[in-house]
Amino acid sequence: MHSTDVIILGAGAAGLMCAQLSARSGRRVLLLDHANKPGKKILMSGGGRCNFTNLYTEPANFLSHNAHFCKSALARYTQWDFIELVCKHGVAYHEKKLGQLFCDNKASDILDMLLAECDEAGAEIRMHTSIEQIEKTESGYLLQTSGGQFACQSLVIATGGLSIPTLGATGFGYQVARQFGHTLLPTRAGLVPFTITEPQLKAMCTELSGTSLDCTASCNGTSFRENLLFTHRGLSGPAILQISSFWEAGDTVEINLLPDRDALSWLQQMQAERANAELKTVLGEVFTRKLANLLAEQWFESKPMKQYTPAELAQIAEKLANWQVVPAGTEGYRTAEVTLGGVDTREVSSKTMESLKSPGLYFIGEVLDVTGHLGGFNFQWAWASANAAAQFV
Repeated sequence: MHSTDVIILGAGAAGLMCAQLSARSGRRVLLLDHANKPGKKILMSGGGRCNFTNLYTEPANFLSHNAHFCKSALARYTQWDFIELVCKHGVAYHEKKLGQLFCDNKASDILDMLLAECDEAGAEIRMHTSIEQIEKTESGYLLQTSGGQFACQSLVIATGGLSIPTLGATGFGYQVARQFGHTLLPTRAGLVPFTITEPQLKAMCTELSGTSLDCTASCNGTSFRENLLFTHRGLSGPAILQISSFWEAGDTVEINLLPDRDALSWLQQMQAERANAELKTVLGEVFTRKLANLLAEQWFESKPMKQYTPAELAQIAEKLANWQVVPAGTEGYRTAEVTLGGVDTREVSSKTMESLKSPGLYFIGEVLDVTGHLGGFNFQWAWASANAAAQFV
């Protein structure tokens, strides 16, 4: 039997971060994962460039049934701390927009950095290792695995959520939480595209597949100003991914296609200045020609601006500024960037990430009911929660 101080389950962002930090504090650390390679989600994140943190990270960027839980960890390991680590390794990066930091080169720079830190600190990583059974012992935990039997004082669950199962995501962390008496809050896909089944709208999305535009998407009192992308399945793009975390089945999503304009005032101005121009021509100056033509043909009757009555202009303005969409659903965990819900944080210490139900058991990263907005916030939660646990394991 192999005995060590700390065993971490999950070789993703949170697990790798916790492994190197725990090892640096003098603990003997073993990281186990069932996959063939570490950090798969890191490698595919940010379009292959890894949006590793956000300059404007604060607790308001996170969703949880326990809104105060994330504050302590985020305050003790900030975006600046991770940026310092990135700079130490000479990883070139840039701000894309809205505080989002990406690698100049590729996401493997962040993974290589974490693996180098683990190696330097003496943390051992074993892949291809499935966990078959976990038992609580007097001195900690005993694990039966496909690679033998392991004992530890502290057990850290960094197995992530259910998003993108093709990269190895499973519900294993939730099983462990349930085994040791934890409450699980309902899980669902977050930061995920919407699917559309209503025939006319679906036809429109298919026709416009690949078209992107700036908009404001709103649902349940929350709004995001970002790009919307039409797809052959429905609606995607950053604005949609963001608002999807606030959407529940059956809810209406309101989309302002003219976020920089007062739609009615603009249309009235166009009518006064360009009375003979057709609506589709006017719309073509703010949208792609394809989108403008489709809107003019399917939503409105395109005719010269001078022919619209005040009431008709008001109707057009309302549709453009307050497009009401009721998605059929989402694309689910297959393409979701994160999992909403998870281990109830009211049963976990916000200071140490230790279970309040089973001493020596820790939960970090996505397995917890803490979900960041799009833009590097979920990685920052991985780094911060890993740091919090590493100080106490």
